[in-house]
Amino acid sequence: MSEFHEHMVKSIDEEQRRLVGELVRMGELAAAQLEAALDVVERRDDKAAARIIEDDEAIDALEHETGHEVMRLALRGPMARDLRELLAALRIASDIERIGDYASNVAKRSMAFNQAPPLPQVRGLAALGAVAGRQLRDVLVAYRDNDADAAQRIRARDAELDMQYTSLFRELLTYMMEDPTSITACTHLLFMAKNIERIGDHVTNIAENIWFRAHGEDALPRRERRDGTSRIA
Repeated sequence: MSEFHEHMVKSIDEEQRRLVGELVRMGELAAAQLEAALDVVERRDDKAAARIIEDDEAIDALEHETGHEVMRLALRGPMARDLRELLAALRIASDIERIGDYASNVAKRSMAFNQAPPLPQVRGLAALGAVAGRQLRDVLVAYRDNDADAAQRIRARDAELDMQYTSLFRELLTYMMEDPTSITACTHLLFMAKNIERIGDHVTNIAENIWFRAHGEDALPRRERRDGTSRIA
């Protein structure tokens, strides 16, 4: 290998490591945004919710910057392995941006939810969000460490989130039937819970792209799904 070629390979490797670091930072912002959104639901704090909604623009901007960085690296003629790295980065950036959007949606919905009396099911929403937040932070570590096996385990854990979401969904439907005056507040909680369940789906997407980054098109094991809400009459 010539000295020039060796320098180019080293330079690309360093820039890819920097790209991974930027995506992990972006993911940590999204995780913090989710945690803050869950906190404002519990505290019924409209002003803090408005700040979370504004902060979503920072994640959007980072996704835009990541797209430019990936295109710049792609134009340098990377090898097949590097192309997988860049394609995975683009997909992961998109998933993190959507996670930020869903966290922002929880904050937006909390402002309408606060117009109604408090509901005890807020605890169930907090528990659901805690599971999603842990999975997001764990998948960021797996991406940073290029740990495809850990990513596969996190992907399998989405069934846990689905089960909790289905349980909360059933509980809220029952509560609405028993107390029709709670329908509006419960509907807001249902939308917030669905946003959190969708965050879990995007964590799964990130895990699958970590696998793709390491193994290419090699098939992942079939994933168990336990969201039973579509079967509830």
